[in-house]
Amino acid sequence: ALLQTHLDAFNMAFTARKKIVKADGATLGPFEETVAQALFDLEATSSELKAELKDLYINGAQEIAVGEGRTAIVISVPFRLLKQFHKIQLRLVRELEKKFSGKDVLIVANRKIMPVPAGGFSRARPRSRTLTAVHAALLEDLVYPTEIVGKRQRYRLDGSRLLKVFLDEKDRNTTEYKLDAFAGVYKKMTGKEVSFEFPPASESAN
Repeated sequence: ALLQTHLDAFNMAFTARKKIVKADGATLGPFEETVAQALFDLEATSSELKAELKDLYINGAQEIAVGEGRTAIVISVPFRLLKQFHKIQLRLVRELEKKFSGKDVLIVANRKIMPVPAGGFSRARPRSRTLTAVHAALLEDLVYPTEIVGKRQRYRLDGSRLLKVFLDEKDRNTTEYKLDAFAGVYKKMTGKEVSFEFPPASESAN
């Protein structure tokens, strides 16, 4: 009976690994295995997610400290599957945040930045693969399904820059608690400082 238990656990872990495919066959970290297992469990037990999750998998997962003792879980998914994840994102994030004790769960696409080609001919590089485009797309991913309604660049006295990103006011109640997580994850992934906020009631961000 004990051997069967071990075999069942091994089979489940092996099956769960189908939910994560690392680039270049890289080794899974322990936390990534945990997230893959959570996705596998949801596919097996959640009637409202089972069908949609069946053909979906992720590329990676990491925990990022976002201040005040809080941790965000960032799940990277294949760019070509992002729209399918978006269809179930609200439900999926809700279930994963339950499983991970209320940690903020964020889903982002796995995008590659292409360096400027030798010789400097930028036409050889798709615009969507530039550093600027990939970082802008990351902002959209982090706040999904909330829309970004405006951006402003602020220059500090010391010469450093802060990007202010304004979010759709209608999602304030469901999004406000995650603003620090958005900013912390963006800083960790890009090295750039950004603040997420809602436009003042007296003005609309352009």
